[in-house]
Amino acid sequence: MILDPIFQFLNDFVFLYPLYLTFFWMIGGVLFYWRNERGSDKPPELPEYPLFSVLIPCHNEADTINNTITQLKGLNYPNYEIIGIDDGSMDDTLAILRSLAQDESKMRVISLKENQGKAMALNVGSLAAKGEFLLSIDADSLLDPDALRWIAWHFVHYPRVGAVTGNPRVLNRSSLIGKIQTGEYATIIGLIKRTQRLIGKVLTVSGVIAAFRKQALLSVKFWDNDMVTEDIDITWKLEKKFWDVRYEPRAICWVLVPETLKGLWVQRSRWAQGGVEVLRKHRDIWKHWRHRRLWPVYIEYVISVVWAYSLFALAGIWFVQQLGGLGFLAEVPPLVPPKWTGAVLAFACIIQFGVSLVIERHYEKNILKYYFWIIWYPFCYWLISALTVTCAAPRALLKRPGTRAVWRSPDRGLRP
Repeated sequence: MILDPIFQFLNDFVFLYPLYLTFFWMIGGVLFYWRNERGSDKPPELPEYPLFSVLIPCHNEADTINNTITQLKGLNYPNYEIIGIDDGSMDDTLAILRSLAQDESKMRVISLKENQGKAMALNVGSLAAKGEFLLSIDADSLLDPDALRWIAWHFVHYPRVGAVTGNPRVLNRSSLIGKIQTGEYATIIGLIKRTQRLIGKVLTVSGVIAAFRKQALLSVKFWDNDMVTEDIDITWKLEKKFWDVRYEPRAICWVLVPETLKGLWVQRSRWAQGGVEVLRKHRDIWKHWRHRRLWPVYIEYVISVVWAYSLFALAGIWFVQQLGGLGFLAEVPPLVPPKWTGAVLAFACIIQFGVSLVIERHYEKNILKYYFWIIWYPFCYWLISALTVTCAAPRALLKRPGTRAVWRSPDRGLRP
């Protein structure tokens, strides 16, 4: 038929592209673990312990902020301060912050009267910070006591390190969505960041736990206020200025994740829109040969967007064909059940989950019990992720530059 080769190529791309990436991430993750993590269990002793300013931007965090700051008081690090930045909260967040600061000499509170967004809160906190190094964590997270030592090691020994991102782990696991995300954070985030670090450029620091050298932030004029995902944008700004951005899996931070489909949709839509916004904003990397190490990361993200549209285009064409249309042009392979490529992809995905959980077992002994729940990931999350990218990309491309990105209170899920 006329369009058979085109539709066959589209079908092969939809199934084989994630298959190739699966093996790429697995190989990269294993190599990174072997080279950088194996046999290193104790937090490092440092020749010096520079002052860290721990920034906690807050907006309507009354339910979680007390636990977050209480956990920070037990850090296994001798030299740090805590700065809580309330960004126009409408609940008791500010009152709780002030009460906590009265009992903790290391803590200060900054209050912004209006909701100006996380980026602005971080900028204000950075200017008020006494430390040369900044650690930004979310107001619903629990930082591991040794995390700051692992992060500080990179800054102390390598002066070109501009940022270090840690290892977010799911805290709430009382629902199917929470259990699946436990494996997702280990597999999709953990393996990918390990591999990206191995090839030289990390796509993004994790907004929930990221540390920065203030000098590096100053060189890129801190965070921009118009980006939906300020964490991706600041990563690219630093890397374009040739600052080294690293991933430290031993810097663990426990986080609350959405456990409703609505909450998950909102979160992933924001991630997808922010990613495309960054692609649009930083497309100038192609003008300069010196930015060539960013090209593979940019290309991979663009292809992932194309893949999402290809998946739904193929599904739409197949659906129309079932209704009796397009049959004279081409015969689209059935999506359900998929051919051998789909079976191979599912099998490779299961292997990837197993590899990642074995690696992460180094940090959480009982994580293998979530292996059964993770097998549902391809059936649920791939479709959700692809759909959010498809819907969010036009918003990102049509958004007027300079539009301030303000807080939206996220779905924190069910409590553990």
